[in-house]
Amino acid sequence: MKDTVVLAIDNGTQSVRTLLINHKGDVLAKGKCEIEPYFSQKPGWAEQHVEVYWDALCTAQERMWKQAPVRPDAVKAVTVTTQRGTVVCLDKYGQPLRPAIIWLDQREATHIPRLPLIWRTAFRLAGVSGTVDRFMRRAQANWLAEHEPDIWQQTHKFVLLSGYWLHRLTGNFVDSVGSQVGYVPFDYKRLDWAAPRDWRWQALPITREQLPDLIPPCTPAGQLRPEPAQALGVRPGLPVIAAAADKACEILGSGGLEPGLAALSFGTTATINTTRKCYTEVTRFIPPYPSAVPEHFSTEVMIYRGFWMVSWFLREFGAREAQQAVDQGIPPEALFDSLIEGIPPGSMGLMLQPYWSPGIREPGPEAKGAMIGFGDVHNRAHIYRAILEGLAYSLREGRERIEKRTRMPIHTLRISGGGSQSDQAMQITANVFNCPAERPHTPETSALGAAINAMVGLGVYPDCELAARAMVRVGQRFEPEPEAVHLYERLYREVYRNLYGQLAPLYRKIRDITGYPA
Repeated sequence: MKDTVVLAIDNGTQSVRTLLINHKGDVLAKGKCEIEPYFSQKPGWAEQHVEVYWDALCTAQERMWKQAPVRPDAVKAVTVTTQRGTVVCLDKYGQPLRPAIIWLDQREATHIPRLPLIWRTAFRLAGVSGTVDRFMRRAQANWLAEHEPDIWQQTHKFVLLSGYWLHRLTGNFVDSVGSQVGYVPFDYKRLDWAAPRDWRWQALPITREQLPDLIPPCTPAGQLRPEPAQALGVRPGLPVIAAAADKACEILGSGGLEPGLAALSFGTTATINTTRKCYTEVTRFIPPYPSAVPEHFSTEVMIYRGFWMVSWFLREFGAREAQQAVDQGIPPEALFDSLIEGIPPGSMGLMLQPYWSPGIREPGPEAKGAMIGFGDVHNRAHIYRAILEGLAYSLREGRERIEKRTRMPIHTLRISGGGSQSDQAMQITANVFNCPAERPHTPETSALGAAINAMVGLGVYPDCELAARAMVRVGQRFEPEPEAVHLYERLYREVYRNLYGQLAPLYRKIRDITGYPA
């Protein structure tokens, strides 16, 4: 078969990447442009000018073509995957009315809609009134309607970042079902906009006319317009094929589709996922997210700001290694791997609970991070290893919740994301979970998942499962080490599992006294 090549655009939180990927799953060329994740006009705000993404795309694409082994006319389709939950207000001409509100944004609406009595009663009886209230307060649309009513009145389309990209490329107001993660009136069970009488229409000021049309992953969103085609260096008229959000594409791009195989993402937000045909709520009343596989769901458990903690550590305690890594052209995690090689499992009694940001239900909104077991034997290397171990413990909790709800044991891990480039993180995870941890053949699993969607959309493969088998390979496998497994089992069962329950009352006291977290 002659190579079929697609251009995958990956707009993450910290960079924009463009990649040429063929039907075998080989990354032929890659361009990357780092971006500031956001700017803040007020504490807790996180915004970014939408043109920053476009400018970064053009820079990344220019860098990519300098190393590309194929001509631009080899590209048969374009596809896009983006960060989740970032929203853009567009006017009737498709132009942004204000900066995008990034998924990291913490602002909340003060005045929220009052739901009809029947819904308030139902939510109170179900014990989810607090969850619904948080949904309405965190919804960007409610904040915009309250604080920027002029902008909201001009908002012709309220779209996620993925919807903005598809409109910018094709001129169509359309978005992928697989990208719908955020505070929008989306029915996760039906994989469509909520029904007319659904409570979400009354909880948000959004109308159906303000939302794009939804299409499944692997479906053409339109044809590439001349202006973006020129910027990308490819021919106009190429099919632009819908993919899914970056986490969903990571799962697909790591091959996390088989029963008993869990896909872990070691990214800014750490997650553990399995892919299922049926709708299953791992956490009660928290829906599974749409999969990059049409008509499938991702049973996700999330650690908000998971491997962000590694970035935080490198920034606060690893400036020297970070600079050395830049000079040597290697990831900083590689240098820290060597730093902690001599630190034994368990970090000599140091343990971390990685709730750096509060949750909705598990953990609750009062949650904070904690480290216990400090002694004079500990240094920054012990802290770094304790971070990796704490993240692995928390992800294992997620595994047990998924197994309990799905009644499907997990026997293999497939790990992607920036943190997966650390051999120590991979080995620690294999030991804590007591099952093999596999690293895909490329770290660019989000773009690879989008490319799989594009190949199915082009008809190269009949479905995502067969495409993933052909395009995803295991790069390296880490087997659990029996002695470390035994130690981690005891620490997890006898210490870690008891931490949150015993500390939660103290977290609530801290919040009552200091007001943090809000």
